[in-house]
Amino acid sequence: MAAGIKEQQAMTFLVDYRLGHRFGPPQLATVLKGKTEALGGVPCYVGTPTAEYDQKKALILLTDIFGVTFPNNKLLVDDFAGKGYRTIAPDYLNGDPAPPYAWNNTEFNVGAWTRNHTPEVTRPLINKVIQALKDEGVTSFAVTGYCLYAIDLACDQIVDVLIVAHPSQVVVPTTFQGKAPFLFEMGNEDVEIPVPQQEEIDGILGGGKYAPGYKRDCWPGCPHGFAVRGDMLNAEQFAGKAGSFNNSIAWLELYF
Repeated sequence: MAAGIKEQQAMTFLVDYRLGHRFGPPQLATVLKGKTEALGGVPCYVGTPTAEYDQKKALILLTDIFGVTFPNNKLLVDDFAGKGYRTIAPDYLNGDPAPPYAWNNTEFNVGAWTRNHTPEVTRPLINKVIQALKDEGVTSFAVTGYCLYAIDLACDQIVDVLIVAHPSQVVVPTTFQGKAPFLFEMGNEDVEIPVPQQEEIDGILGGGKYAPGYKRDCWPGCPHGFAVRGDMLNAEQFAGKAGSFNNSIAWLELYF
Protein backbone atom coordinates (compact mmCIF):
# COMPACT_ATOMS: atom_id res chain seq x y z
CA MET A 1 0.00 0.00 0.00
CA ALA A 2 1.34 3.43 -0.89
CA ALA A 3 2.46 5.47 2.11
CA GLY A 4 0.15 8.36 1.26
CA ILE A 5 -2.91 6.11 1.15
CA LYS A 6 -1.97 4.44 4.41
CA GLU A 7 -1.54 7.82 6.14
CA GLN A 8 -4.90 9.00 4.79
CA GLN A 9 -6.61 5.90 6.11
CA ALA A 10 -4.93 6.35 9.48
CA MET A 11 -6.50 9.78 9.78
CA THR A 12 -9.88 8.65 8.39
CA PHE A 13 -10.39 5.63 10.61
CA LEU A 14 -10.10 5.73 14.35
CA VAL A 15 -8.62 2.59 15.87
CA ASP A 16 -9.94 1.97 19.38
CA TYR A 17 -7.41 -0.24 21.18
CA ARG A 18 -9.88 -0.92 24.00
CA LEU A 19 -12.26 -2.80 21.75
CA GLY A 20 -10.03 -3.62 18.81
CA HIS A 21 -12.55 -2.10 16.40
CA ARG A 22 -12.31 0.48 13.65
CA PHE A 23 -14.75 3.36 13.92
CA GLY A 24 -15.51 5.49 10.90
CA PRO A 25 -16.42 9.16 11.36
CA PRO A 26 -20.21 8.53 11.50
CA GLN A 27 -19.83 6.39 14.62
CA LEU A 28 -17.34 8.64 16.38
CA ALA A 29 -19.95 10.83 18.07
CA THR A 30 -21.44 7.79 19.79
CA VAL A 31 -18.02 6.54 20.91
CA LEU A 32 -16.70 9.71 22.52
CA LYS A 33 -17.96 10.48 26.01
CA GLY A 34 -16.28 13.77 26.89
CA LYS A 35 -17.29 17.26 25.94
CA THR A 36 -15.64 20.49 24.83
CA GLU A 37 -15.80 23.37 27.27
CA ALA A 38 -13.83 26.52 28.02
CA LEU A 39 -11.70 26.74 31.15
CA GLY A 40 -10.07 30.10 31.73
CA GLY A 41 -11.16 31.03 28.23
CA VAL A 42 -9.21 28.11 26.73
CA PRO A 43 -11.08 25.41 24.78
CA CYS A 44 -10.61 22.01 26.41
CA TYR A 45 -11.80 18.47 25.84
CA VAL A 46 -12.95 17.26 29.25
CA GLY A 47 -13.66 13.75 30.44
CA THR A 48 -15.63 13.40 33.65
CA PRO A 49 -15.98 10.08 35.49
CA THR A 50 -19.50 8.71 35.68
CA ALA A 51 -18.85 7.27 39.14
CA GLU A 52 -17.97 9.24 42.25
CA TYR A 53 -14.48 10.78 42.09
CA ASP A 54 -12.24 13.14 44.04
CA GLN A 55 -13.21 16.58 42.78
CA LYS A 56 -10.13 18.15 44.34
CA LYS A 57 -7.94 16.31 41.82
CA ALA A 58 -7.53 16.85 38.09
CA LEU A 59 -5.43 15.15 35.44
CA ILE A 60 -4.07 17.47 32.73
CA LEU A 61 -3.50 15.69 29.41
CA LEU A 62 -1.11 17.49 27.07
CA THR A 63 -1.74 16.06 23.63
CA ASP A 64 0.70 15.25 20.88
CA ILE A 65 1.17 17.70 18.03
CA PHE A 66 -2.20 16.75 16.48
CA GLY A 67 -4.06 18.49 19.30
CA VAL A 68 -7.40 18.17 21.03
CA THR A 69 -9.43 17.66 17.86
CA PHE A 70 -7.55 14.46 16.99
CA PRO A 71 -9.88 11.55 17.89
CA ASN A 72 -7.15 9.37 19.42
CA ASN A 73 -6.37 12.13 21.93
CA LYS A 74 -10.05 12.45 22.83
CA LEU A 75 -10.24 8.70 23.39
CA LEU A 76 -7.29 8.89 25.76
CA VAL A 77 -9.12 11.55 27.77
CA ASP A 78 -12.20 9.33 27.88
CA ASP A 79 -10.09 6.34 28.93
CA PHE A 80 -8.53 8.17 31.88
CA ALA A 81 -11.95 9.51 32.90
CA GLY A 82 -13.27 5.98 32.73
CA LYS A 83 -10.70 5.02 35.36
CA GLY A 84 -11.97 7.67 37.77
CA TYR A 85 -9.92 10.77 36.98
CA ARG A 86 -11.41 14.01 35.76
CA THR A 87 -9.21 14.62 32.73
CA ILE A 88 -8.71 17.89 30.89
CA ALA A 89 -6.95 18.25 27.55
CA PRO A 90 -6.44 21.98 26.94
CA ASP A 91 -5.97 23.38 23.47
CA TYR A 92 -2.51 24.56 24.42
CA LEU A 93 -1.60 24.63 20.72
CA ASN A 94 -3.98 27.57 20.37
CA GLY A 95 -6.05 26.10 17.54
CA ASP A 96 -2.97 25.36 15.46
CA PRO A 97 -2.21 21.64 15.66
CA ALA A 98 -0.02 19.91 13.12
CA PRO A 99 -2.00 19.19 9.95
CA PRO A 100 -3.14 15.64 9.12
CA TYR A 101 -0.60 15.31 6.31
CA ALA A 102 2.17 15.53 8.94
CA TRP A 103 1.36 11.96 9.99
CA ASN A 104 4.50 9.85 9.35
CA ASN A 105 5.57 12.43 6.78
CA THR A 106 9.32 13.00 6.83
CA GLU A 107 8.87 16.03 4.58
CA PHE A 108 6.78 17.86 7.18
CA ASN A 109 8.93 20.57 8.78
CA VAL A 110 8.22 19.78 12.41
CA GLY A 111 11.00 22.14 13.51
CA ALA A 112 9.29 25.13 11.90
CA TRP A 113 5.96 24.10 13.41
CA THR A 114 7.51 23.72 16.86
CA ARG A 115 9.07 27.19 16.69
CA ASN A 116 5.53 28.57 16.59
CA HIS A 117 4.55 26.54 19.67
CA THR A 118 7.25 27.31 22.19
CA PRO A 119 6.62 27.41 25.94
CA GLU A 120 6.27 31.17 25.68
CA VAL A 121 3.21 30.59 23.51
CA THR A 122 1.75 27.44 25.05
CA ARG A 123 2.42 27.83 28.76
CA PRO A 124 0.14 30.83 29.34
CA LEU A 125 -2.78 28.80 27.99
CA ILE A 126 -1.97 25.88 30.28
CA ASN A 127 -1.65 28.26 33.22
CA LYS A 128 -5.09 29.72 32.52
CA VAL A 129 -6.65 26.26 32.61
CA ILE A 130 -4.88 25.32 35.83
CA GLN A 131 -5.95 28.57 37.49
CA ALA A 132 -9.57 28.03 36.40
CA LEU A 133 -9.47 24.56 37.95
CA LYS A 134 -8.00 25.97 41.15
CA ASP A 135 -10.84 28.48 41.23
CA GLU A 136 -13.22 25.49 41.09
CA GLY A 137 -11.52 23.99 44.15
CA VAL A 138 -8.98 21.65 42.58
CA THR A 139 -5.90 21.41 44.81
CA SER A 140 -3.90 18.55 43.29
CA PHE A 141 -2.79 18.04 39.69
CA ALA A 142 -1.25 15.25 37.71
CA VAL A 143 -0.07 15.61 34.12
CA THR A 144 0.26 13.07 31.35
CA GLY A 145 2.02 14.38 28.27
CA TYR A 146 2.49 12.86 24.84
CA CYS A 147 4.89 15.22 23.15
CA LEU A 148 5.65 18.67 24.54
CA TYR A 149 6.24 20.46 27.83
CA ALA A 150 4.75 18.15 30.47
CA ILE A 151 8.13 17.91 32.19
CA ASP A 152 8.15 21.70 32.57
CA LEU A 153 5.11 21.54 34.85
CA ALA A 154 6.95 19.13 37.13
CA CYS A 155 10.10 21.25 37.15
CA ASP A 156 8.01 24.22 38.20
CA GLN A 157 6.45 22.25 41.09
CA ILE A 158 2.93 22.60 39.67
CA VAL A 159 1.98 18.93 39.45
CA ASP A 160 2.10 16.12 41.98
CA VAL A 161 2.45 13.28 39.46
CA LEU A 162 4.25 13.26 36.10
CA ILE A 163 3.64 10.80 33.26
CA VAL A 164 5.40 11.32 29.94
CA ALA A 165 5.25 9.21 26.80
CA HIS A 166 7.66 9.72 23.88
CA PRO A 167 8.40 13.43 24.42
CA SER A 168 10.07 15.70 21.89
CA GLN A 169 12.38 18.67 22.35
CA VAL A 170 14.01 17.11 25.43
CA VAL A 171 17.52 17.92 26.57
CA VAL A 172 18.96 15.34 28.93
CA PRO A 173 19.23 17.13 32.30
CA THR A 174 22.22 16.93 34.57
CA THR A 175 19.80 17.39 37.47
CA PHE A 176 16.04 17.24 37.71
CA GLN A 177 14.31 19.19 40.42
CA GLY A 178 10.73 18.25 41.15
CA LYS A 179 8.35 16.71 43.64
CA ALA A 180 6.36 14.59 41.18
CA PRO A 181 6.96 10.86 40.78
CA PHE A 182 7.98 10.41 37.14
CA LEU A 183 6.78 7.61 34.84
CA PHE A 184 8.56 7.55 31.48
CA GLU A 185 6.93 5.52 28.68
CA MET A 186 9.13 4.97 25.63
CA GLY A 187 9.58 2.70 22.63
CA ASN A 188 12.81 1.10 21.55
CA GLU A 189 12.39 2.52 18.03
CA ASP A 190 11.92 6.13 19.08
CA VAL A 191 14.13 8.41 16.99
CA GLU A 192 13.52 11.51 19.14
CA ILE A 193 15.03 9.89 22.25
CA PRO A 194 16.84 6.70 21.20
CA VAL A 195 17.50 3.94 23.71
CA PRO A 196 21.06 5.13 24.58
CA GLN A 197 19.68 8.54 25.52
CA GLN A 198 16.85 6.90 27.47
CA GLU A 199 19.48 4.96 29.41
CA GLU A 200 21.40 8.17 30.02
CA ILE A 201 18.26 9.62 31.63
CA ASP A 202 17.97 6.44 33.72
CA GLY A 203 21.48 7.06 34.98
CA ILE A 204 20.50 10.53 36.16
CA LEU A 205 17.10 9.75 37.69
CA GLY A 206 17.04 6.01 38.37
CA GLY A 207 18.38 3.96 41.24
CA GLY A 208 16.82 6.24 43.83
CA LYS A 209 18.63 9.36 42.59
CA TYR A 210 15.29 11.09 41.98
CA ALA A 211 13.70 10.77 45.40
CA PRO A 212 10.00 11.16 44.49
CA GLY A 213 10.22 8.09 42.26
CA TYR A 214 11.20 7.24 38.69
CA LYS A 215 10.37 4.40 36.32
CA ARG A 216 10.97 3.93 32.61
CA ASP A 217 9.25 1.38 30.41
CA CYS A 218 10.63 0.68 26.95
CA TRP A 219 8.23 -1.12 24.63
CA PRO A 220 9.70 -3.31 21.87
CA GLY A 221 8.81 -2.49 18.30
CA CYS A 222 7.29 0.88 19.23
CA PRO A 223 8.23 4.11 17.43
CA HIS A 224 7.77 7.71 18.46
CA GLY A 225 4.09 8.47 19.03
CA PHE A 226 3.00 4.90 19.74
CA ALA A 227 0.99 5.70 22.89
CA VAL A 228 -1.35 7.92 20.88
CA ARG A 229 -1.22 6.77 17.28
CA GLY A 230 0.40 3.36 17.24
CA ASP A 231 -0.61 0.95 14.48
CA MET A 232 -3.23 -1.27 16.13
CA LEU A 233 -2.76 -3.88 13.41
CA ASN A 234 0.81 -4.30 14.63
CA ALA A 235 0.92 -6.61 17.66
CA GLU A 236 3.91 -4.91 19.31
CA GLN A 237 2.49 -1.42 18.91
CA PHE A 238 -0.89 -2.64 20.14
CA ALA A 239 0.81 -4.05 23.25
CA GLY A 240 2.82 -0.88 23.76
CA LYS A 241 -0.14 1.45 23.49
CA ALA A 242 -2.36 -0.57 25.80
CA GLY A 243 0.51 -1.32 28.17
CA SER A 244 1.62 2.28 28.49
CA PHE A 245 -1.95 3.31 29.34
CA ASN A 246 -2.28 0.55 31.93
CA ASN A 247 1.05 1.53 33.48
CA SER A 248 -0.10 5.14 33.62
CA ILE A 249 -3.21 4.12 35.54
CA ALA A 250 -1.11 2.04 37.94
CA TRP A 251 1.20 5.04 38.49
CA LEU A 252 -1.78 7.30 39.23
CA GLU A 253 -3.25 4.75 41.62
CA LEU A 254 0.07 4.55 43.44
CA TYR A 255 0.86 8.26 43.70
CA PHE A 256 -2.33 10.25 43.02
